Amino acid sequence: MRLLNLDKITLGVSGTWAGFLRDWDRTLRAGNYPETTRYNYILAVAQLARYLDGMGLEGAEGAQDPTRVKKPHIEAFQSWMISSRSAATALNKHKALQQFFKWLTVDEAEIDRSPMEHVKQPRTAQKLIPIMQDDDTSKILATCRGKSFIQVRDEAIIRLLCNTGARLSEVGFLKVEDIDLNTDSVHYHGKGSKDRRVRFGHRTARALSRYLRARAQHNGAMLPDLWLADRGGRPLAPNGIKIMIRRRGLAAGLTGIHAHRWRHTFAHAWKRARGDSGDLMLLMGWTSDDMPRHYGASAAAERAQETQVRMGIGDHV
Repeated sequence: MRLLNLDKITLGVSGTWAGFLRDWDRTLRAGNYPETTRYNYILAVAQLARYLDGMGLEGAEGAQDPTRVKKPHIEAFQSWMISSRSAATALNKHKALQQFFKWLTVDEAEIDRSPMEHVKQPRTAQKLIPIMQDDDTSKILATCRGKSFIQVRDEAIIRLLCNTGARLSEVGFLKVEDIDLNTDSVHYHGKGSKDRRVRFGHRTARALSRYLRARAQHNGAMLPDLWLADRGGRPLAPNGIKIMIRRRGLAAGLTGIHAHRWRHTFAHAWKRARGDSGDLMLLMGWTSDDMPRHYGASAAAERAQETQVRMGIGDHV
């Protein structure tokens, strides 16, 4: 199943915009950009084109041709994104537009200066993501008890997320061949084509083994994708996993449950056990030293308090 469908993404934009986007995608593919990155980049630019088309006369020039987009067009789009979505979403769109107009300027020489040149990035507040308590994870797993295909599949997905701290997209796009039950490890295809192999524990191994046995009897068993939908012989897309996790959370009486919370929890548990930050970066697929500080930040105060008690500063006078 392909994520990127250019005809669908560019629906409603002018032929000029669509042509440029198709050429840009060709450049991104030549640069070995992952499909998810290409999808997010091109979607952001297509959204700008459709927004300008809806502005009427004010955005008419830019709506027809990306080389006529001006700074006020970008700022209006960015403000709309902040008000209709969020500042974080607007920031992601801003970064994608920077890449597109840089390509138009440098690679294609279609414009002399990028309209993004003096557009400020949206400021976003640091959002602390709460960690998952073991009791909450146990409650969610309890909703998967049973022998039906969905119950067995969902337990395997949740245990893999919890046990390895992987991104939703990494787990969601796994192939059958990425699971190795001989070494109890999984081969993740991370951001920026950064692959890594991560070990998992015996409970996750057992859940995956049970799922693979159930999957072998499924009518989509011949597909290369690891996760299958309940019916129709179709793969289960990452968005389907996202919806499943939210539903499992609600069934367990919990709100605000999403895959990324287990990723933060993994980082917190690692740091709490005084694990090496460099090793954590390898396991999580990070290249920036800022990431270990960012993940698990919502639990940093708890770790600091535990250290304070252990050190006993001021208790000996």
